Amino acid sequence: MRAVMDKIVMLSDGDSTAELQKYLSSLTNDQLTTVINNGSLKGKKVGAMIKGIFKGSPPDSTEGSSRRLLVYQHCIPQCESGDLQTEVAADIIGLLMLETHTLPGPSLAKLASLFVEAIKVGKMGSGKSLELFPTVLTALSACETLSYGEGELSGEEYKKQLINSLCSSRWDPQCVIHLTTMFRDVPLSSEELQFVVEKVVRMLTKLDLQEIPPLVYQLLHLAAKGCKKQVLDGIICYFKEQDICQEEEQKHGESLDLEVQSIPQDQLRHVEGTAILHIVFAIRLDHELGREFLKSFKTSYGDLCPFSVALLLSVARIQRYEEQVFDLLKVAIIKSFKDEQMQQGSKFLQDLLPGHCSVAQMILETAKNSVFGWDHVTQGLVQLGFFLMDAFGPKPGPFGKTTEGSATIARTPNQLACKLGGQVLLQGFKMHESIRGEILDQVLNRLVSKTASPVNHYLDLFSDIVVSAPMILLESSSKVTETFDHLSYLPLTTVQGLLKAIQPLLKVSMSLKDALILVLRKAMFSSHLDGRKSAVTGFLLLLKNFKVLGSLASSQCSQAISSSQIQVDVHARYNSAANEAFCLEILSSLRRCLGQQADVRLMLYEGFYDVLRRNSQLASSIMQTLLSQVRRYYEPEQDLLPPVKLEPCITALGDQIYIQEPLAHLVSCTVHCLLWLQNMRRSANPNADDSDDEEEEEGYQSELQTILESMTRRMIKSELEDFELDKSAEFTTSSSVGVKNNIYAVLVMGVYEILMEYNFIKANYSKSCFEEVMELFNCYHKLAEILKEKSGKGRVPSNKSPRSLLSLGFISTLLTVLFRDSSQSREEALSVLRSSGEFVRYAVNVAVQKTQQLEETGHTDGPDGQNTDRTFRFLCDMTSVLMWRYTNIPSVVEDAGKKEKRSSLSLLCLEGLLRIFTTCQQRYPDRMAQLLSTMDISEDKVQPDDGNVTEMNFFYIRQFQRALFTQLSGGEEEFNSKEAQLLVSILSVLSRQLKPSSQQFVQMITWTVKICKETSFEDPAFSKGLLSLLFNLHVLYKSPVSLLLELCQDIHSQLGDIDQNVEVEKQSHFAIVNMKTATTGALLVLSQVDRVLDEVDWLIARKKSQTSSDKSGSGEVTQTAGRQDPIEKAVTLQLGTLLTALNELVQTALLPGTCIITLLKELSRTYTTLTTLVKYYIQVCASQQGALPARFEKLVKLSGSHLTPQCYAFFTYAQSGEFSTGVADDKKKKKKNDVNTAPSAKLLRETKAIPNVIFSIEQYEKYLITLSKKSKVNLMQYMKLSASRDFRINAVTVDAALQEQEESQGTNASQDAEETPEPKQKRRKQ
Repeated sequence: MRAVMDKIVMLSDGDSTAELQKYLSSLTNDQLTTVINNGSLKGKKVGAMIKGIFKGSPPDSTEGSSRRLLVYQHCIPQCESGDLQTEVAADIIGLLMLETHTLPGPSLAKLASLFVEAIKVGKMGSGKSLELFPTVLTALSACETLSYGEGELSGEEYKKQLINSLCSSRWDPQCVIHLTTMFRDVPLSSEELQFVVEKVVRMLTKLDLQEIPPLVYQLLHLAAKGCKKQVLDGIICYFKEQDICQEEEQKHGESLDLEVQSIPQDQLRHVEGTAILHIVFAIRLDHELGREFLKSFKTSYGDLCPFSVALLLSVARIQRYEEQVFDLLKVAIIKSFKDEQMQQGSKFLQDLLPGHCSVAQMILETAKNSVFGWDHVTQGLVQLGFFLMDAFGPKPGPFGKTTEGSATIARTPNQLACKLGGQVLLQGFKMHESIRGEILDQVLNRLVSKTASPVNHYLDLFSDIVVSAPMILLESSSKVTETFDHLSYLPLTTVQGLLKAIQPLLKVSMSLKDALILVLRKAMFSSHLDGRKSAVTGFLLLLKNFKVLGSLASSQCSQAISSSQIQVDVHARYNSAANEAFCLEILSSLRRCLGQQADVRLMLYEGFYDVLRRNSQLASSIMQTLLSQVRRYYEPEQDLLPPVKLEPCITALGDQIYIQEPLAHLVSCTVHCLLWLQNMRRSANPNADDSDDEEEEEGYQSELQTILESMTRRMIKSELEDFELDKSAEFTTSSSVGVKNNIYAVLVMGVYEILMEYNFIKANYSKSCFEEVMELFNCYHKLAEILKEKSGKGRVPSNKSPRSLLSLGFISTLLTVLFRDSSQSREEALSVLRSSGEFVRYAVNVAVQKTQQLEETGHTDGPDGQNTDRTFRFLCDMTSVLMWRYTNIPSVVEDAGKKEKRSSLSLLCLEGLLRIFTTCQQRYPDRMAQLLSTMDISEDKVQPDDGNVTEMNFFYIRQFQRALFTQLSGGEEEFNSKEAQLLVSILSVLSRQLKPSSQQFVQMITWTVKICKETSFEDPAFSKGLLSLLFNLHVLYKSPVSLLLELCQDIHSQLGDIDQNVEVEKQSHFAIVNMKTATTGALLVLSQVDRVLDEVDWLIARKKSQTSSDKSGSGEVTQTAGRQDPIEKAVTLQLGTLLTALNELVQTALLPGTCIITLLKELSRTYTTLTTLVKYYIQVCASQQGALPARFEKLVKLSGSHLTPQCYAFFTYAQSGEFSTGVADDKKKKKKNDVNTAPSAKLLRETKAIPNVIFSIEQYEKYLITLSKKSKVNLMQYMKLSASRDFRINAVTVDAALQEQEESQGTNASQDAEETPEPKQKRRKQ
């Protein structure tokens, strides 16, 4: 065989082709294949030999072309077999490629079939010979005709058939990548490319994970030809499914016995990371691909998944896409939160739509996945986090003021989006070392630079970072130190938050502590008041946190400070001597503040108590400081009245008078510190012996006690004249004397309050001491009444007393002993306090005031005001007492003399309960159950089961229901509107805690409906509260449209028809709707109509976006053509009932004013929504041919035949109603001035609303005409087009006026008289 081979090579090298042809003809096909076989296996001269064979086989002869085909048919499988060396195989394929174009059509067809068959049976494993296939296909498509079956096809068509057949057959997973690579070199039409892409995408799931990145790479190359969207969608869908499978496996991993995990998580994440890199690289090179990628997410966020979020964030690193990506994500996030809220707030939407997909969850998932080396995603996560926090963080209030109370729970979509930004950054900080520096830099920069807007969200994030990774943060302590330099220039709230957040680090890092102290010392002498306040805040914080050895451990004030706690305590223990020196040095710095402005002193007084509780070793120093300060304002002469010097407490600057010393706060701080110390000493060592410290303590303690006792005695003796505050004193805030008197009054009242608290606690239930407390109260009350009376016309509203200085803990104790203490030994003493109704009411009033402060700001004044746990405990105690007092002593049981006052006490208790429930829901939403569980009503036999929160909640709901029922069953004379309103408010707060799916919720709504149907009291305020409760419950139970229809019918029958000749059918579904309450009811109904329209608009928008994204998938359309889509059906039914309800209201003789304007606005909005629905059907008709749903036609008919004609009649009524406002119910209001500015302004507002409605109606009719043409259904047959656009001219009135005119002119000529009716008739037609 070697000889044959040599001879072929020798002859081909020679010049005589004829000899070569003759020699080759003498060889049989088997000999030839054997020669090629041997040559290629040995790898010697095989290239030269094949060249020789081609040279001796001229393509234009039959023999030559068949020999050539034989070489191809033999070499291709041989190269694929893997027996040849790589270089040899590559040489052979190279030679074959060069000669392919010489093959005739039939030979090419056979070769192509050979390839297709090999691929089908999976013999193309190595893919070496596939390089030849594109050349074959290209040559094929150039052929003019090829025989195919019995007929003939062009080369292009033949190629198409081949590709079709290839893509329809089964591919061996091993050759998918080779085939995809091969198709890159094949010239494909768009249809063929689609075949190929769909096939490759389908094959993704069949491949091993490791093979996915190279295939993705090849697919993206293929996408350069077209089908970009399919390629991207295919890749994203594949990873989305893999993520879901992986998640399912993790979830059910425990329950599946010994099953091997099919998708290892780390492997999947690494593959995803590589795929993302490939896609981003492709997008960098092909901007069309980038545009296509972003376009697919712009219409709907429903297609997002953790993988596509990661991909978007990686694409954001390409500068030209950065802004687009973040805007897209911002819109998706906020829309997702809004949609979620929409669905949660409506049972109608929950039943109609499947569960909501949360974009926030996906983003957090992406952040979690990025730990697997996705460095290309982390930068995007940081940008996204700050982008969200900047865009959706709290905004400054009016005049740049920041709102207080940052600790509220995120509820609005904006707040949730801001919180999401914080979560992303916190996760990023914990997981990725590379971005920590940047996150910290950016957070601190924002804290320093954003002085004009609130930075609570950045403070929260910074605090979380400190708690979660204190040791990591210490590595960047220099950045924190730099921030300290700006402390004295930052707003006080920012400084407080920053120092609170940094507190755990100060204990571990000496350098950080030293840097802070230096800054605070400088700030102490700052020219800005805020700077000095910041210094006081900082020093107080340091005093609280650096314990001196021997300090009493106060269990209540221990605070958890993350993992660094252990080192902190060790460090504190060994350096306690240094700590003591350090603390005393700070205290001496703080003493300087006692000569500064009142605000600075106030901070000091409010902070000392907490310092003392944390660091009781500093007691002596603190108490001495307070004592010396008290002495400055205390009158030591026992016979002189009053015992306090008020003159030095104020200062004048020009003609302005300011408070210089907040005396009451000073006394308050002193009293609380003294009481706490005595209490701690007693509990720490009940039988203490000798000690120098003890003597020293005894010294200041006894002196302070003497001062306080003397103050009590002399304050009781003092008359108001002693303070220059008698009834004739001036309290107007416009004059300096008035301001001075106001300041004096507030200080004196504060001192009275503090002395009441001190004497109550020291009294130990002695009757004489309680009598002193009452005398103090009487003095306080006298002054409070004068202040209330005098400042009634000033800036301060008369019902607001100055903020009480009693501590929340004391109020909680006081209420408990006043209402619930039944021990015999204390009864006599307590009767002194209980006998004064004013004192009891004052105690409840202060409780309400404190709770209100807690609700607004998140903390209260006085000791423990900042401690949330203790504050919550006091709330629980007060709730229990107020509940007991309200339910057990009903106002009915008392005699007539006391009745009015006692019932007002019940009302106060009720107001207190409402405040507490609202506060708890605002500030402690997770602890509502805990609050309710403390309210044990022992008299009741039924005890709520502690385990079942809903049961317990419902138990209290029943208590309040019973109270309301008692109110309602007493008849209208005994009905107390204020109490009923409070009860309804409490019921609405408590009912929010019920799960809408629970049986108790259904009972609650049934009860509310029953009350609304049976109560007929003419009280607008009460009916408003009750109907609001009904609507709020109903919307979580089912759609409220049927309820709205019934209420509209009731309102119509109560207020009568706009046409006075029409008698309305008397209907009364709900007795709560009567003549007095109908207008209030109508406004509430219209606000609900607005809400229903919101939902309908939202659903139509959702359907529209679905229709536009489903345009490509026409298969779905044919399937649903038979029956109406459930969302479309629901929208049509909602609008149908709504139109019927509005039809009732439009015929109702509503009172002029807000009610009519609101109705006109809602009518305008209803027609706009109808127009949106018509546009949606125009879009549907454009994309598919199908009949309009019958329900929709009915809706159009209803709007045209019922509502629109009534609207025009209503416009006339609305305008005529304005001019005759002196009629009917409005007589009293408008009697004095028929023609004044208010009605004309109202008229202007109402007449503005009418053209808007007309415009909406005409827009609706315009689009109906378009839809009629598109759908070939005449929808306009139901419309009666308005006769005249000038809706201000009433044709009937004009006719009457003209007739009068004619009569007055007299009967001139009979011709004229005969002709006049004609124009009239024309006019009517116009």
